[in-house]
Amino acid sequence: MLEEAEEIGRRARRARLRLGMTQADLAAALGKTQGWVSKMERGHIELDRVGLLNLLASELHVHPNDLIGRPYNSTTPAENQWQVSAAAIMRELRRYDLAPVFDGTPRPAGQLWQETTRLRRLRDAAANVAIVQVLPDLFREARALAEVATGHEQEEAYAIYAVCCKFAHTAAHALGHPELVAMACERAAWSARLSGDPVMPAVADWMRVWDMWATADWDDSVALSDKAIRSVQRDYDRGEPLAVRAWGSLQLRAAVSAARGGRKAEAKDRIKHARSAAKRMAEAAGPPIYDRHSLTFSPGNVQIHAISVALEMHQQREALSINRRTSKELIESLPNSRQGHHHMDLARAWLWDGNRDKALKELEKAEEIAPQLVRNHPIARSTLRSIVYAERASTREKLRRMSDRFHLDG
Repeated sequence: MLEEAEEIGRRARRARLRLGMTQADLAAALGKTQGWVSKMERGHIELDRVGLLNLLASELHVHPNDLIGRPYNSTTPAENQWQVSAAAIMRELRRYDLAPVFDGTPRPAGQLWQETTRLRRLRDAAANVAIVQVLPDLFREARALAEVATGHEQEEAYAIYAVCCKFAHTAAHALGHPELVAMACERAAWSARLSGDPVMPAVADWMRVWDMWATADWDDSVALSDKAIRSVQRDYDRGEPLAVRAWGSLQLRAAVSAARGGRKAEAKDRIKHARSAAKRMAEAAGPPIYDRHSLTFSPGNVQIHAISVALEMHQQREALSINRRTSKELIESLPNSRQGHHHMDLARAWLWDGNRDKALKELEKAEEIAPQLVRNHPIARSTLRSIVYAERASTREKLRRMSDRFHLDG
């Protein structure tokens, strides 16, 4: 684990030297000291915030995954088989405008929507490998239906294709496949325009905002969020449930973007807007609305985003305070994927607050709830490395003091 930190530092140093950039130049661009850059390059400082990692990668003109070595190599070939499925998805997405290769008659849209419900369950369980294994066939069938259908049925086929792009996008982010991330986002925008769904283009923009984070384009991320918000504003004002869900989700995207860009007041305002949307959604009368866009938006999701935003602004005590004010039941109502992220965040907060025992407990809980997500997440790995390093340093110090008392070096 500690060797991984050193390798990240070496990659950063090689990228810096390739650009002819001095440590002082890089430090100035990051708002850090030259000493900080030196320690980071020697693996003595962890890149423990996504915003910091992405900003560093942007200044070095590399992808964040190139710095941290994602996708991570698993210990067995079986655990790496997801990359075979990812390549099959890429093939389907590349030939999006060609006649699909599909044997037989595609099922009607209603049945294909049921398949997306299965994908949603996998997503909620953070079973990202299973998602990429299911998707190639579903992409192919949805595209085949769009080819032979007309009218509303054809529009629904394109909507299903767009939602499949969203699942591919989420899984690719979690597993560390930047090419699939980019292509899924592009195809989502294409199919959303053909879907006849007034909210689907905003969902595609929601995906694009996530991708802009990789290049630390915080201002553009906020601007794109607002563009998407405006596109659903009328339906939001009318109380259309799917528009309310998308509007709130986009406010959360804007909150994270603003926090990473140092716009603290705006980040908090965006959380307030999202909280009002969640309240409005919870107070809506009538039966539950099927979330065809698969946006995980709820009062609990707003709370864990508020905690994450506080951490992006390095306010760990504020994050812990928000967590204390949040009911346990609200968190436990969230899918495993969101709970896993939440407990990873709490692990960071406790670590920064000086409590390694609680940090480790939260990280263990995150792994228990969503093991695949946590083991592939760079921030979880960074947090664990920090705990391991601190424990080793503490043990070394205790041994040194005991050695002095025993006069072992005399």
